[in-house]
Amino acid sequence: MTLRPLSIVLTASGCPGASTLIRMLKDNGEREVRIHALDARPDALGRFLGDSFSLVPWGTSEDYMEALLQQVERRRPDILFVQSSLEVGPVSRHKEELERLGTRVLVGEPGGIDACNDKAAMHAALLDTPIRQPDMIVPTSLDEFVIGARRLGYPERPVCFKPPVAKGSRGFRVLRADVDRVRHLLYERPSDVVMTLDEFVSLFRDAVEFPRLMLMEYVEGVEHTVDALVEDGSILLHQTKTREAIDTGLAMAFRTVERPDLVAAARHICRALQLDWFVNIQFKGDSLLEVNPRVSTFVYQEDFDLPYLGIKRALGELPDDVLPELQARVRSSRRTVRYYDQVFWDATADPDTGASGAGGGRGGDSGAGGR
Repeated sequence: MTLRPLSIVLTASGCPGASTLIRMLKDNGEREVRIHALDARPDALGRFLGDSFSLVPWGTSEDYMEALLQQVERRRPDILFVQSSLEVGPVSRHKEELERLGTRVLVGEPGGIDACNDKAAMHAALLDTPIRQPDMIVPTSLDEFVIGARRLGYPERPVCFKPPVAKGSRGFRVLRADVDRVRHLLYERPSDVVMTLDEFVSLFRDAVEFPRLMLMEYVEGVEHTVDALVEDGSILLHQTKTREAIDTGLAMAFRTVERPDLVAAARHICRALQLDWFVNIQFKGDSLLEVNPRVSTFVYQEDFDLPYLGIKRALGELPDDVLPELQARVRSSRRTVRYYDQVFWDATADPDTGASGAGGGRGGDSGAGGR
């Protein structure tokens, strides 16, 4: 049966997973899907792969919500699909206003989103739960940072730190006492994340204000992610994958696995934080790293497309009684790699977007902007 066509406004259409998401939403096998792509960059991949495109400010801009509301009022889409961590918070606080325009908005409530986006707050909210977390300190000065690093085991054991509010791996570093700077200079990529405590101290010794950082136990083990569709804190559908071949903070390869223990932990986290819609929960070994209240880079199957299934749930097309059969479709044999591609065009003025006009081409996962 062919279902009625859908229109979607898709934000952050240049983020790393956007090109595949657009393709998989369109190749759903049931209906026509038209996508109006948004991004802050005029050369975002969504401009080439969506059905139409508009520029909006960055999600952190005070003008972002006004521009987004104008786009939704103009387009009147069935679904507003938000991809970026920078956008889910502002959109959640204007969800009722957006939905009064007749659009279903696939983001959760502000409380859970704010807790996830501030990783220190998220870890604190889960302290009195059975969820295993790395030992963590939030130092308020350089002296507290040095004392904390030694309490966590430095120099005998590596420790790590990162800002509580950040995108991707920005600001993440591992402190090790055995850094071989010559080897790292000659043989490692410039994006290497290892440094010594002395190097850190030299950087911040004269800082006017010490930055807010999470100083943590360095956890060994394979990275896993539970991608889930969540409703009122309960996981409806899920898929667990490894994160492999990390490059510049992005996982470049994934494989699906069966980890019921991590799924059980993810269920507890979603209930505790009262999350909704798409949630990405990252573990290393059996320890929780972070929770992202947004879509992830999914491992798609021809019969299990989690973003599209979430859209169907929002439209009332996915009743509870079909969920077990859908969950049973997830295959642990599934693999994927992310690759870089290019698009090509000739520059001509485009008065609607302020961008140079598109001349066609193919797009991979190399888009700009986004998460």
